[in-house]
Amino acid sequence: MNKTNKRIAKTFWVTGSGKLRRRRAGQNHFNSRERGNTTTNKRRDLTVAKTEQKLKLAIRG
Repeated sequence: MNKTNKRIAKTFWVTGSGKLRRRRAGQNHFNSRERGNTTTNKRRDLTVAKTEQKLKLAIRG
């Protein structure tokens, strides 16, 4: 049985339909100087490309 990669498991998650999602980078601090549209766009999660779907195996373990 393979072990779960904890870094990948905390960074990515699988939706109910099987898509792999992740957070957008660059939203930890210094957000008050950004434009409102930029801040709104940073709140949206990204879908991982289909070529990177092999990460699902590392999440499941």
